[in-house]
Amino acid sequence: MTAAIAQIWPPAFAARYREKGYWTDETFRTLLSSRAQACGDAVAIVGGEHRWTYNELAARAETAAAGFLALGLRPGDRVVVQLPNIAEFFAVVFGLFRAGLIPVFALPAHRLTEIAHFADRADAAALVIVDRHEGFDYRPMADAVREKVTGLRHVVVVGDSGEGAGHHVGFGSFTANTGLLPDTDVNPSDVALIQISGGSTGLSKLIPRTHADYLYSIRASNAICGMTRASVYLASLPVAHNFPMSSPGVFGAIHAGARIVMAPQPTPAVAFPLIEREGVTITGLVPPLALLWLQAAPKSAHDLSSLQVMQVGGAKFMPEAARRVRPELGCTLQQVFGMAEGLVNYTRLDDPDDIITDTQGRAISPDDEVRVVNDAGEPVPDGEVGYLLTRGPYTIRAYHNDPGANARSFTDDGFYRTGDMVRRLPGGYLVVQGRATDHINRAGEKISAEEIEDHLQAHPRIFDAAVVSVPDVFLGERSCAFVIVDGERPKAAEIKAWMRGRDIAAFKIPDQIVFVDGFGTTAVGKVSRKELRAMLRGELLAAEQKP
Repeated sequence: MTAAIAQIWPPAFAARYREKGYWTDETFRTLLSSRAQACGDAVAIVGGEHRWTYNELAARAETAAAGFLALGLRPGDRVVVQLPNIAEFFAVVFGLFRAGLIPVFALPAHRLTEIAHFADRADAAALVIVDRHEGFDYRPMADAVREKVTGLRHVVVVGDSGEGAGHHVGFGSFTANTGLLPDTDVNPSDVALIQISGGSTGLSKLIPRTHADYLYSIRASNAICGMTRASVYLASLPVAHNFPMSSPGVFGAIHAGARIVMAPQPTPAVAFPLIEREGVTITGLVPPLALLWLQAAPKSAHDLSSLQVMQVGGAKFMPEAARRVRPELGCTLQQVFGMAEGLVNYTRLDDPDDIITDTQGRAISPDDEVRVVNDAGEPVPDGEVGYLLTRGPYTIRAYHNDPGANARSFTDDGFYRTGDMVRRLPGGYLVVQGRATDHINRAGEKISAEEIEDHLQAHPRIFDAAVVSVPDVFLGERSCAFVIVDGERPKAAEIKAWMRGRDIAAFKIPDQIVFVDGFGTTAVGKVSRKELRAMLRGELLAAEQKP
């Protein structure tokens, strides 16, 4: 019997969120059918050769729901979904919602260790994969997951199901059987889906999100981001990630009755033709991709004039780069700073330019409670750097099945410890200073890695930079800047001399500069500090061992 899963707010908070209208009776079970009734002939999904209307998507979701239930799955069962940016993603996910099943979202880049962990921790009964993507065959991996996770009964394959020791079921073999479909909706306080944490240490934690809290975040995001039925959203990032899913993302587009265009790759070579062909109005990127788009746009022959809003989130977008968006892409930049656990901050579309380029926005809700505290947990004045804590109508109160993480991540009064270092400005706008572990303690001076990166990115010959701390016998920690150049490589001494001309404290000049061709990245393109630190430490150890 599958263990129950829940996300529970204290009764007084839940009552207030309902009274203020944040939480409604809306659920994902009925979202797609209601949009099909309202705008059935409008195009909902463009992906590869597929071009589905809302009516067609709703019909495919009904067939998928019947197919999942025909396997013996029951409402409340968890299903790990690992699909790339393909149209079938929506038929699968809304089929699961329609059947009362709970999707657990995994990224295409995850492999056996992560998928087995998600399936085991979630008590998943099924796994949905694509046959092959970017040269990787997911079917043998799925078989290995079934061997490790005894409760995983079914593997559903989008594409060629293969042999799979008889355990694979082709998604294309599902047939409509409406007699299998439940005709009652779920409670909006029930868990709708499970996201995964973006933590940099250990395996990801599971984040249960309810219909009520997640849909509130989506509705409010649509209002802030200008998502309407006339919008065309380009899903550039892996669509299972929380940012392109709900901020406002693809779910926001469906809620608005807009069109979603699936980009199989986020590169300018793939995305720019889609923007021109489909009249894309809004998309979301992480900073390294935004830099690539900024570099490619002036040389591109494609018409990008339909693009109205480029969101950048997932990691801090440096002001030097942010200032280039409007002049080089001709659209409004919207900075997004949020987390799958809940809190989302946006710069508003009509904010002054300095707010858009220099901050990461302010929270969605009047009832988002934001604390910025010092090491002792005491509030710091606005303008000072501290640790970000938050609670509110769409921020979780607990991870699933992880008491240790819950004890570390939540205060006794329900605030989530985000692990981010921020400065709060008047009006509630936040300036992200980095993760707590991204601060360098150099001889007692605490330095923001992001601040140094911002200066480095202003250099005319530097394309991107990532700064990390490394152990130092004299200083405790010293700073090392990994630098990707654009064109001819300058000398490290020249960069340091140029940095001194920026009128910053001498201790902020990188102690060491390493030129690299590229960065180790996570599945959604964020710079992986963990990989960079490991690389540098390995190089130092190797150098010390040389005679």
